[in-house]
Amino acid sequence: MIAYEQYFSSHESDLRVVIIGMSEQEKVDIRRGLRDVYIDRTQSSFIDGKKGQLLYRGFNIDDLAQNSCFEETAYLLLYGDLPSAKQLSDFDHLLKSSRTIPTEILEVLNIVKASHPMDALRTGISASSALENDVEDISLESTLMKGVRLTAMAPTIVAAHYRLSIGEDPISPRDDLSHAANFLYMISGETPDPDDAALIDKDFVLHAEHGVNASTFSARVSASTGSDFFSCITAAISALKGPKHGGAAEGVIKMANEIGNESNANTYVEKALNNGERIMGFGHPVYKTTDPRAKHLKTAAKDLAKIKGEPKWFSIIQAVVDTDAMQSRARIGLHPNVDLWAGASYSLLDIPEDLFVPIFCIGRIPGWVAHIIEQSEKKDILRPRLLYSGKNNVKYKKIEDR
Repeated sequence: MIAYEQYFSSHESDLRVVIIGMSEQEKVDIRRGLRDVYIDRTQSSFIDGKKGQLLYRGFNIDDLAQNSCFEETAYLLLYGDLPSAKQLSDFDHLLKSSRTIPTEILEVLNIVKASHPMDALRTGISASSALENDVEDISLESTLMKGVRLTAMAPTIVAAHYRLSIGEDPISPRDDLSHAANFLYMISGETPDPDDAALIDKDFVLHAEHGVNASTFSARVSASTGSDFFSCITAAISALKGPKHGGAAEGVIKMANEIGNESNANTYVEKALNNGERIMGFGHPVYKTTDPRAKHLKTAAKDLAKIKGEPKWFSIIQAVVDTDAMQSRARIGLHPNVDLWAGASYSLLDIPEDLFVPIFCIGRIPGWVAHIIEQSEKKDILRPRLLYSGKNNVKYKKIEDR
């Protein structure tokens, strides 16, 4: 029997896989979910799951959450460093001038107005490729420009579809509002309160990039094939739509609605856990301690709840965190994640639940673009393997003999 040894080398790192013939026991290290498998290097972000640390381009998320805005953070991810005052002003102007979506896209959104917002966003972005003159150009300059335009257009697509879905006309974007404030304005038609806009802005910053998660991996796989920018983004959106990835914030509010009152939290949690159900908004594949993004969104949600005099959602969710069951799980590494407080934040702003994941997507686009650019510069196609565990050497029978 022939044995094959394959070595996959990336500078100083080696991954050794030994494959023995099918008649013998396969000696292959299977990593389901690709947990802790490094596929390449990146300069976009760094995550230390044990310490609860997240860096964008070397900048700590704590500093960015407290001091930056989405426009500045998007520039950082797209161009690799924080902008000067003039660079930020020019970038902000470019974003604002790119917010309006073509009439053809509005027509498409009207056709699919009964669909889920994530389906509409995916469809609208995919349709946008038909209006591009250089859709197949995957050069750095072209991808950056497409990325900037899509960062600007995504909130307009989401808001326009939402308005159409409730029988209202889409609202044109305003160039005197920030990225976050303009999004809220296009949903409601009213100039948002600065505190509301600040909360969404912080949410966008905290969701802008997070390593090679399922949606980012999907984008990178598509980019590795040499596919166009819009295909890569729609692949990412398709993955993000899944409830195991982007849908947790929506699940948090459904849970809070079922609990109804903070006094019911302990009973609800115990019953759910005894039934083998998952408590939404807790745990993370990477973080073994507190998600560093969660504390910032928790503080922002708590502050806004006080300002609005609407502590209900915050109080219910905090009561879940404080239950004996969840506290004991925290001691073994199951901590609140960013989705827990995202759900509370969106509900404070009266944002419909089916817009929770699209908001996540709006914030994440700059991070996806950064990864698409990185992957497009590589020569290797991402092509993992599956270990066959089915039947072997089955003889074919003619149909009349089966």
